[in-house]
Amino acid sequence: MVTATKDRILEEAAKLFTEKGYEATSVQDIAQALGLSKAALYHHFRSKEEILYAISLLALEGLVAAGEKALGVEDPKEALCRFMEAHARYFEENRPFFVAMLQGIQSLSPEHRAETVRLRDRHEANLRAILKRGVAAGVFREVDVALAGRAVLSMLNWMIRWFRPEGPMRADEVARGYCDLILRGLADGNPGAQGA
Repeated sequence: MVTATKDRILEEAAKLFTEKGYEATSVQDIAQALGLSKAALYHHFRSKEEILYAISLLALEGLVAAGEKALGVEDPKEALCRFMEAHARYFEENRPFFVAMLQGIQSLSPEHRAETVRLRDRHEANLRAILKRGVAAGVFREVDVALAGRAVLSMLNWMIRWFRPEGPMRADEVARGYCDLILRGLADGNPGAQGA
C-alpha cells in the first residue's frame, strides 16, 4: 500500500517534472519542495528514475482503466468519442502525472520502459479494437486502423502542449470536437453505406 509520504513524493515530483522537465529536476529539488532530507526521500524511493517509473505506472494504469470503459459502448461512433473524452478527461484531472509520464518515458531504464510501453500499447490496442469494430460494421470506411489510432492519440496527447485548465473549454469538450473531425474523416463516402 502506498503511504501518505510516498503519495506526497509522487505528487510533488510529478509537478516538478512537468514544470522543469525530468532531467532538470534533481532529487534535492524534490526533497526541498517536500521539506524532507534526501535521506528521507531515498527511504521511499531508491532513485529519481524509480520515482518517474512509479508516476508513469500510475498514470498509464489510470489511463487504460478510463479508456476501457468505452469498450462496452455498442455504437462504434459513440465508443470512439467516449474513449477520446475519457483520455482527455483523465489527462486534465491528472495533468502532472500524465505529462511527466508522456515526456519522461525515454528517460526510463529499458526494463521500466518496457513495462510502461506495454501499458501504453494496451491503451492503443483498445482504441484500435473500437476502430476495427466500426470498420467491420460498415460504420467506418476501410482505413489503416493502426494509422488512424496513432492519429487519434497524437491529437489527444498534443494537448499537453497547449491546453490550459482555465481556458474556455474542458478537455473532454476538446476531445468531443476532435471526435467530430475524426468521424467525418472515417465516414464512408458511399451514400448507401451504413452510418453515412
